[in-house]
Amino acid sequence: MSECGGRGGGSSSSDDAEDEGGGGGGPAGSGSLSPAPAASSEGRLRRGLRGASLMARRRPELLCGAVALGCALLLALKFTCSRAKDVIIPAKPPVSFFSSRSPVLDLFQGQLDYAEHIRRDSEVVLLFFYAPWCGQSITARAEIEQAASRLSDQVLFVAINCWWNQGKCRKQKHFFYFPVIYLYHRSFGPIEYKGPMSAVYIEKFVRRVMKPLLYIPSQSELLDFLSNYEPGVLGYFEFSSSPQPPGYLTFFTSALHSLKKDYLGTVRFGVITNKHLAKLVSLVHSGSVYLHRHFNTSLVFPREVINYTAENIYKWALDNRETLIRWLWPHGGKSLLLNNELKKGPALFVFIPFNPLAESHPLIDEITEVALEYNNCHGDQVVERLLQHLRRVDAPAFKSLAPEPPAQLSDPPLITASPCCNTVVLPRWHSISRTHNVCELCVNQTAGGLRPSSVSVPQCSFFEMAAALDSFYLKEQAFYHVASGSIECSNFLSSYSPFSYYTACCRTISRAVAGFIDSGQGVFETRPIAFPSLEKKCEVESPGSVPHIEENRYLFPELETNGSSFTGLSCRTNKTLNIYLLDSNLFWLYAERLGAPSAARVKEFAAIVDVKEESHYILDPKQALMKFTLESFIQNFSVLYSPLKRHLIGSDSTQFTSQRLITEVTTDTFWEVVLQKQDVLLLYYAQWCGFCPALNHIFIQLARLLPSDTFTVARIDVSQNDLPWEFMVDRLPTVLFFPCNRKDLSVKYPEDLPITLPNLLRFILHHSDPASAPRNLAGPPAAECLQSEAVLQQGHIAHLEREIRKLRAEIGTLQRAQVQVEARLASARRDEHRLLRQQHTLERQHDLLRLHSEQLRALYEHKTRELDEVARKLQELADASETLLTENTWLKILVATMERKLEGRDGADDRMPPSKAHSEPPEPPGAPRLPASTPLPANVSSTLASEGSPENRTD
Repeated sequence: MSECGGRGGGSSSSDDAEDEGGGGGGPAGSGSLSPAPAASSEGRLRRGLRGASLMARRRPELLCGAVALGCALLLALKFTCSRAKDVIIPAKPPVSFFSSRSPVLDLFQGQLDYAEHIRRDSEVVLLFFYAPWCGQSITARAEIEQAASRLSDQVLFVAINCWWNQGKCRKQKHFFYFPVIYLYHRSFGPIEYKGPMSAVYIEKFVRRVMKPLLYIPSQSELLDFLSNYEPGVLGYFEFSSSPQPPGYLTFFTSALHSLKKDYLGTVRFGVITNKHLAKLVSLVHSGSVYLHRHFNTSLVFPREVINYTAENIYKWALDNRETLIRWLWPHGGKSLLLNNELKKGPALFVFIPFNPLAESHPLIDEITEVALEYNNCHGDQVVERLLQHLRRVDAPAFKSLAPEPPAQLSDPPLITASPCCNTVVLPRWHSISRTHNVCELCVNQTAGGLRPSSVSVPQCSFFEMAAALDSFYLKEQAFYHVASGSIECSNFLSSYSPFSYYTACCRTISRAVAGFIDSGQGVFETRPIAFPSLEKKCEVESPGSVPHIEENRYLFPELETNGSSFTGLSCRTNKTLNIYLLDSNLFWLYAERLGAPSAARVKEFAAIVDVKEESHYILDPKQALMKFTLESFIQNFSVLYSPLKRHLIGSDSTQFTSQRLITEVTTDTFWEVVLQKQDVLLLYYAQWCGFCPALNHIFIQLARLLPSDTFTVARIDVSQNDLPWEFMVDRLPTVLFFPCNRKDLSVKYPEDLPITLPNLLRFILHHSDPASAPRNLAGPPAAECLQSEAVLQQGHIAHLEREIRKLRAEIGTLQRAQVQVEARLASARRDEHRLLRQQHTLERQHDLLRLHSEQLRALYEHKTRELDEVARKLQELADASETLLTENTWLKILVATMERKLEGRDGADDRMPPSKAHSEPPEPPGAPRLPASTPLPANVSSTLASEGSPENRTD
């Protein structure tokens, strides 16, 4: 019966036995379990303290050291915290940013609530948020004061320090930059100004906010409004019936919305109150809104389609506006503004000194006139009327400016029988240039039953001459047989019109004769043919001229009778220009980078930038910027063979002493250095090229070895100096050699050969061999020159024939490749159909798998429920088994008790007389008692009864 005994029956001499108090043996039948975890932890703590006290008694110096170390750590921590508090210095209180005499109210403590309070009492308020340390804010302070001094009687200027950390502005506003300018028009705002921080621009913007609508009282001012380069929106309202007509406040708010969305104010808003003026722009009903467009149909706001709200009016005008000329305002930081505009196509940049407060801008009016004529492709009558107004030409009264249906145009005037002729200078690289240098190209038009023109002076347009020149080059084989100095003419039909034909008369003249066009002699007078010597070929020559057209109207403007040659030019060329304006007072640095002189007395400049062609052209700075020069500049750019020369940007030419070994070449000195009477070795380098400086000592040694009177070592920084395309290189460093007398046979140093001094010497000696140079340089070898030129031309012809054969072979290869590609495409299409079928099959299989998955999921849920039911039943069985075990224990106890009772009763029967044998025996002292109120279970009672019966007793 050991399992019924207590755990504390055994004795122990350890501290655990003493602490737990279980040293004696308990009653055998107690059956109590006493692990005492709390007492165990307390015992361990007590033992730890006892061990520490024993250690302190044995070695007191350790205790003193630990105490001293703890005190030192506490002192160091306290000292560090006190020092950290001393480092933090409170910010100095702010001071006034504006002077006390300034018209600007300075809230230097960031009192934003006070600013909001005083803003409600003023009609127009300007809030200037600044930071005292910001350089931009300091610069803009004087501009704000200047604008406030002019508008302080109408506008409240308030400056707020939004950097003071204890001010409400810093706590409520979170600006990413300073300064920030907000404008409020009564309850409308804020309208943020993002333009230039200049007093005149700020004042102009404030005046636009004060007066967002322009009143149009007369026909002249209506024409001024419509002829402006900026898009305009007109509203018609009748104030006779009501002091505030319906819709006027909405239109007024839409004008403020335009300033809020676009700080440049590119969309102008005007108001018409005169019924007759309103009819000129197709406005009949009060509250109508009209959007004027120059070349597209003008629009009236569709109130039946779009809700008449301020936001919708502005958005409608912004989406349907037509931009004629655009202002550019680079902010000075990193931006894609210019890049995005240049990607649209060739751009004409016009730099003008602009005063936004001026009442009139004559130069802008001329530029607007140029833009209107340039884009007037269909001869619109409204545009013609606006052009007459810009030219200040008195025109008869008109009935309407509304869009009119296209009328039947009369027959265009034709050129009279007398032809129009122009001189065409042929380039030297042209195939017929060996026999012809100058041609007289004339335009003739047959009558063909059409009535002639009424124009008395013959006039040639650029378009007609460009077409004639194009046809002339297409028919150039007609002049191959001409080899004399006589005049040869040929007539051929136009490639563009069956009613026109051109006459070309060509002859050979000497290239040594300069100024043949300006001379008094006739172009076609017989001149002796003179050939320059080969010695003169080494002299400085300008680059070969390109074909160009010289119109007499440039020399004699009085011959110009109309602008038909320029009108609508944008639709007759593939190089349509976008026109942009920039204020030269603010952005003259951009003009200097494009080629404008830095010391210009008048800051006016024009340049054309063509990113696609990687070139740009500038208007001659010596010419005045006006309508006539701009038209000529645009025409020269638009013609098929443009006479404009690509502008080359170069660094300043520096005069070096004669002792300098290596000559520094710039754009301006390139021809002078390269084409001189010496062998020239030119090094291309750049400042960012890391390999280029490693070659400096090699070229210095080379320059010391070679004689300076016959050889020149030079270098050019291509990152700072532009060169003609034929002299550009695609990698750095690059070395080119220009031998004397043979500048056209320049040689490039091999890329796979290391640049060393011996290699350079071999390269120079090989390509500057005197044997390859002509031996007789004294006399003029005319026959030898002609023979060499003929051989050269034959070589060119043979080379072209080889190129043609190569091209034909490439065409055949491309055709075969096309067949292969088509076969591959067909195979790819078949594969695509096969993949589509496989895709459909996979989709069906996927649907089946998804259905099967759903079935498996339902089965899984069913099995899970069954397993839960089985687990529940097993748990019930486990509970029942525990109950049976408990009852079995009780039965064993009762059986043992009954056996002891029976044994005691048998012993008493043996000792007692028979009379007392039947008395109830006393309970044994160790027998457990059941409570009287707790009846035994039925099965226990039946078991006891069966065990207590005489039949079940055993010995």
